[in-house]
Amino acid sequence: MIHHNTKCAGRGCGHPRVLDAGQCNDSYSLIVIAQALAQAFGVSVNELPLSCDIAWYEQKAVIVLLALLALGVRKIWLGPALPAFLLPNVVEVLVKAYELKSIADAEQDVQAMLAGN
Repeated sequence: MIHHNTKCAGRGCGHPRVLDAGQCNDSYSLIVIAQALAQAFGVSVNELPLSCDIAWYEQKAVIVLLALLALGVRKIWLGPALPAFLLPNVVEVLVKAYELKSIADAEQDVQAMLAGN
């Protein structure tokens, strides 16, 4: 069972509902898995019931965000705080075009992710 901030997210179809892809460097593996699932189900990555939560602690997270945006991935959660270089007008564009979301409250965020928001 996978826990997020000591909160159990439960299981769906016998599988954990929350998976930890590891470190920022493991994002490539997450993208490959998402693309394989999308192909297997005949849908786009954005149609899969997946949420991407990028922990913004190091500068290398910039390249992960840029790669996901270049692939057209939507509903990316970013935090715990947005990077200072993302000016309000840039954030507004990313929110409108990619449904970028800011991490705020762990319990509420996990519930929103599990609900597909």
